Amino acid sequence: MHSSVERQKVHFSSGGTHCAAWHYPGTNGGCVVMASGTAVTKEPGTDRFARRFNEAGFAVLAFDFRRIGESGGEPRQVIRIPDQLADWQAAIAYARALPDVDPARIAIWGFSLAGGHVLRLAARDGELAAAIAQTPLADGPTIARAAMRHSTPRAMLHLTGLVLLDTLGALVGRRPILVPSAGAAGTVAALTTPDAMDGTRALDPDGRYPDWNQSIAARSALAPGFYRPLRDAPHVKCPLLVVVSEQDQSVLPGPGLRAAELAPQGESVRLPGTHYAPFTHAHEQAVEAETAFLQRNLLGPSADLVRLRPPRRN
Repeated sequence: MHSSVERQKVHFSSGGTHCAAWHYPGTNGGCVVMASGTAVTKEPGTDRFARRFNEAGFAVLAFDFRRIGESGGEPRQVIRIPDQLADWQAAIAYARALPDVDPARIAIWGFSLAGGHVLRLAARDGELAAAIAQTPLADGPTIARAAMRHSTPRAMLHLTGLVLLDTLGALVGRRPILVPSAGAAGTVAALTTPDAMDGTRALDPDGRYPDWNQSIAARSALAPGFYRPLRDAPHVKCPLLVVVSEQDQSVLPGPGLRAAELAPQGESVRLPGTHYAPFTHAHEQAVEAETAFLQRNLLGPSADLVRLRPPRRN
């Protein structure tokens, strides 16, 4: 059994600002670089998995994208997919230089929107050892069409108006108009699928993260609907694990399963439940499958598998 070491706050540069990260020092040379979806910060979005990977001996670097959480960058809560991909690349470069990390044994892990980024990054970076896309946003147009069933014409019209106003405001330097990242069906929010409202309960059930800003700039609300990292799946160069929730209404299970089929070394795990199932009732199933995948692909098939420690109960 490996013992985990207290995590350390670190920073790295990206896009003319800094990204804040937690570094969990490891013992086996492998490293998992982690990020979460849309405006979810690193603590609620990665910590439960990061600690378990670290207890299995892996180093972890879990970071906030620029303009989100503890990272720098203005204006705040603006989500730009090219910037997030650049932040990922900077995080991977930083991880490769850490003293407890073998640069040849780095994996990436992403959830939801960041799970989609995993597909694109794993297709571009031929030096990654493995990649995990957990309930990924793989095909934005397909997801957007399904999500529209949970909105109303009035709410969509209102959101579109805010998007236009905020986009125009950005041209003259105005502060972003913020909208909730998730809301009930028929309300004005970036996502209004039934399971979108489970985020706080799943990621922050004890209210430990009061500073987590669960809103995004209206100008960013529609961009994920045009994002299609599924197209990158055939070009993924490393072993890929896609974890899907069978009743996922936010990103749908089908595009993720298709990504696993298209990837040359793809495999999938199906979990019962909706979008946040890997953080709730299916957490043990998810973390055990992901840790076994990391051990197999970062440490080799002959590595001794670490028996996972039961989750902490605080």
